[in-house]
Amino acid sequence: MSRIFLIGFMGCGKTTLGRKLATRLNYTFYDLDHLLEEQAGMSVAEYFSSFGETAFRLAESEVLKNTAYAENAVISTGGGLPCFFDNMDWMKAHGTTLYIKLSPKTLASRLEHGKEERPLLRHKHGDELIAFISDKLAERESYYLQAQVVADGLSLTAEKVMEILSKQKL
Repeated sequence: MSRIFLIGFMGCGKTTLGRKLATRLNYTFYDLDHLLEEQAGMSVAEYFSSFGETAFRLAESEVLKNTAYAENAVISTGGGLPCFFDNMDWMKAHGTTLYIKLSPKTLASRLEHGKEERPLLRHKHGDELIAFISDKLAERESYYLQAQVVADGLSLTAEKVMEILSKQKL
């Protein structure tokens, strides 16, 4: 059994890389945000604005822990998921966690165009966006760095992840 949980800040490439990695490994791919949206019948942004962050974090944790994952799976998580409750410990107990690490400036450039779907970023631009990401990353990085594998997200490919994971003694 092999499950790989991809963690990191929004915009780091968890979903894109996760799909490619799952295809290369012939694993099942799960996007926890999409699973939550299916179960809730609304988008993450709608859920967030309707019920607030606390309710969202609880729902997100429930989806993480109650999904019947395939034996071999790549799971893309929400950016904040590792930072709440015992989610990080749970993922580490049920698979390998891989943190896709990127700088605030790189994240900001990636996120600039898809902000409307991201409740925390919607009204932030330029330096304000970079400052927000820097602050949030400072809060979250102590959780992200608990991952069993930390990888530089700049030139990360599915092949590179496979190579990194093959060298790990997990």
